[in-house]
Order: sequence, then structure tokens, then C-alpha cells
Amino acid sequence: MASSQDRDQLKQRFDAQLGPDAFHPGWSALLRTDPAFFSASLHLASVPRRKSHLSRKHQALIGLAVDCASTHLYSPGIRSHIAAAARERASADEVLEVIELSSTLGIHACNIGVPLLVEVLKEEGLFNEDVTKPFDENQERLKKEFTERRGYWHAFWEDFLRLDPDFFEAYLDFSGVPWSKDVAGSKYPGKGVLEPKIKELVYCAFDAAATHLYVPGLKLHYKNALGYGATPQEILEVLEIATQLSIHTAHVSAPIVEELMMGGSGSKS
Repeated sequence: MASSQDRDQLKQRFDAQLGPDAFHPGWSALLRTDPAFFSASLHLASVPRRKSHLSRKHQALIGLAVDCASTHLYSPGIRSHIAAAARERASADEVLEVIELSSTLGIHACNIGVPLLVEVLKEEGLFNEDVTKPFDENQERLKKEFTERRGYWHAFWEDFLRLDPDFFEAYLDFSGVPWSKDVAGSKYPGKGVLEPKIKELVYCAFDAAATHLYVPGLKLHYKNALGYGATPQEILEVLEIATQLSIHTAHVSAPIVEELMMGGSGSKS
């Protein structure tokens, strides 16, 4: 077990590399219970901070996208990243826009499920007319509106729009908010507050996270992000930040180990 002096040195290293404000109870318990893994976790988390291809503010927003995604919902990280973004002078509108963007994850039920449903229907010879009919005037309008608002179109939307234009329109309204709302003082009037490149990197972050791993969306948003001027180094930094989800295993578990097996919270044994 590491000595008190060793733990103090690790805490000093943490403060220098991630900042004292990032030291939440999960980190604290991990330092007490497993200093060696604390050190390795700190090393992993510090690489993006050291390289900083993305600004500190945008790193915090990308971290927020991973932690607030519906497949993870890691409350300590959500709070930590919002606090970090605020320290870097992010506005509430910017933070809320990340939340809006991340809230679109649930539509992947349709992105995966609808094409698979159509595949099965074709294999079974059922409802052939429904799954092959051309778009009507309303569907063409919705396709055009989606393309204009979101800046792209992809084949995985085709069957979804063909089978249920009402739900597609509702999703267009839902997902289009961060791409079409007016925000006072924004550099992008009528298009939200974050630049399109950062919006696309937010999508990359939660699609790449181990809790989701949605390959079709990740590839699409890579292309969109590159089209908006992202560099490979910026995209890699998004993936490095998403990888830090691994550390949350210890952040959640270490306090419980400390409580039940090591004499209670704050034990120095």
C-alpha cells in the first residue's frame, strides 16, 4: 500500500495535470484504495489535456457528450464536465446544445431497426409495395428539409422516411433544434451556438463510446466533421476523451470497496 507521502505526490501530479477542480469523490476514493491504478488512470486522462488539439472548453463539452449520453448517464462526470466548461467560459447555451445533440442517440433504434425490418419483410415477401414505393410530395419535402437543416443525407434515412413520415418529421424537429435555433450573440444566426465542426465531433464522441459503438453513425459523422474542417488529430482527441469512460468503472466501484472492505470512507489503511 502506498504511503501517505506517495499519495500526496500523486495528488499533486493530478492537480498539475488535470486541475484540482477535477478531483471528485471517485478520484479521491481511487487514490486511497488503489494508488497504482490511480496513477495509470491519471496518465490516460492527461494525454488529451497535454496535447490539446481541441480547446479546454471543447474538451469539456466532448466529455459531457460521452457522460450525458443515454447509454451512460454518469452523473459525477456530467457535473464535472459542466463545471469545467463553465471555468473555460462556455455559456449555458453551449452546454445545453451539447445535451440537445447527445439526446439524438435514441434514434439509432430506428437507424438500425428500420432497415433490418425492411430486410426481413423483403425476405418474407411481405408488404412489398410499402417498402418499395417512391416518396410522395410530403416525403420529398421532408427529405429536402432534413438535408438543408442537417447538412447531409444518408441512405439509412430512406426506409424510415418511407414507412413512417410522421415520426420522421417529429425526429427532424427534435434533432434539428441545435442546428436551427436562434441564440443571442451566436456567430451562427439561426443555426445554434456551436460551430458545425464541434457539433459533428459531439456526435462522434457518443457514437464511439464503449456504451454505444454505433459504427454507421460514427463513419458518417467522421466524414461530416472532416468536411467542416476537423483534423485527424482533433478526431483522435475525441476518441481519447471517449476512452476515459473506462475510468468510471473505478470511480463508481472504489468508494464501495472502501466502504465495505476497507473500514469506511476516507480510510488510510
